[in-house]
Amino acid sequence: ASAGLESWQDPFVADGLEEKPRPKLTAPKIPEGEKVDFDDIQKKRQNKDLMELQALIDSHFEARKKEEEELIALKERIEKRRAERAEQQRIRAEKERERQNRLAEEKARREEEDAKRRAEDDLKKKKALSSMGANYSSYLAKADQKRGKKQTAREMKKKILAERRKPLSIDHLSDDKLRDKAKELWDTLYQLETDKFEFGEKLKRQKYDITTLRSRIDQAQKHSKKAGTPAKGKVGGRWK
Repeated sequence: ASAGLESWQDPFVADGLEEKPRPKLTAPKIPEGEKVDFDDIQKKRQNKDLMELQALIDSHFEARKKEEEELIALKERIEKRRAERAEQQRIRAEKERERQNRLAEEKARREEEDAKRRAEDDLKKKKALSSMGANYSSYLAKADQKRGKKQTAREMKKKILAERRKPLSIDHLSDDKLRDKAKELWDTLYQLETDKFEFGEKLKRQKYDITTLRSRIDQAQKHSKKAGTPAKGKVGGRWK
């Protein structure tokens, strides 16, 4: 065995490499005269761990407190913004009400001014027409008389129509009687259409006469305003 060990060679040496010296480990020397208190070391280590843990806890609560403060600030900003929007809406609504009130007041004022202006124009027309003399009064009387005649004619028309609208009883009539009745109704209808046409033409002529007369009166008023004296015009078919 000893011969085998003597014949064994380190492969590093055989390859021409020298083995590096290995470091020598030595136990730490304890200072003489001092006693190592492992309990104290363990206690200090625990205290250090506790301090680090407490620091982490404090940091966590500090971060949480900061987040809560930010959340409170955010809620306050939201409430402030909501209050600002509500105030803006209130102001806009108040301005809109004021605008509507102004429009209503302006409309009422314009209507009042228009009514006043129309009343003044009517009064001026009446004064101008009154200044034309008794002929115009005669014309007014004739116009009232015509209106009365129109009213009477309208009432007479209603009465005549009521008399003409008689119930038609033909159930008992024979064929010949039915033919005669049909011819009678046709003649009546033809006459009514003829009367309607004549009345329509008469109404057109009356409207034309009224329009012409009004135009002459307006022209007379204009000349009267320009000259400052009552103007002569054709009233009642005569020049005055």
